[in-house]
Amino acid sequence: MKMVVLVENSSRCRLCAEHGLSVYIEYEGKTYLLDTGATALFAENAKELGIDLSKVDTAFLSHAHYDHANGMEKFFEINEKAPFYLQEGCGENCYFKKGFVRKYIGIPKGITKRYQDRIKYVSGICPIAEGIYLVSHSTPHLEQIGKKEMMYQKTKLGWKPDNFCHEQSLVLDTDSGLVIFNSCSHGGVVNIINEVKAAFPEQKITALIGGFHIFRHPEAAIRELAKLIKETGIQRIYTG
Repeated sequence: MKMVVLVENSSRCRLCAEHGLSVYIEYEGKTYLLDTGATALFAENAKELGIDLSKVDTAFLSHAHYDHANGMEKFFEINEKAPFYLQEGCGENCYFKKGFVRKYIGIPKGITKRYQDRIKYVSGICPIAEGIYLVSHSTPHLEQIGKKEMMYQKTKLGWKPDNFCHEQSLVLDTDSGLVIFNSCSHGGVVNIINEVKAAFPEQKITALIGGFHIFRHPEAAIRELAKLIKETGIQRIYTG
């Protein structure tokens, strides 16, 4: 497996950065794209790196937030064949809400209708190809995290704290064990590791790659999280 970060929040090289994420992955002779950043910048950086996005075999959206989904239109323009996998719970309903402040933070409006022939919805433990899976959340009460982070979903019945039913983990089986990609880990990094352990009880989890959304959290909380991560037995962590 080989992964290349096409765009993230910072850059120490010739590539440009933005608040967003996009990752290109090569695995077992196939190529994959996880997320499309906040703009078309991921495609510009891919071109600079000599990566041909038109040849990507399959694409995935980690969760329904703009900084991972706003480049979807650009990807569909470049690539005319790759299916794009979303969770069943993915919709145009994600908001940041604090008091009377309500800000839409979801996927581009109308994108799922415009490209309905390219988008595939999945849930549970979904095999994509040999050794590659999508795993949805199975941990209960994740809406408590959504409420704490002031993330909500707008429904026909009103506002409800986000339970991240639109978030999924991309899991690859490598020679050294399972590798988990979860771009933001909104559902909780320890929950995510344990969900994958439950899905594949006979296999070792060697690494998790992604952001943790613990910026500005108290040091004591971060140290407690580190302790819980260590207790899962995972060997390596690569944070965004």
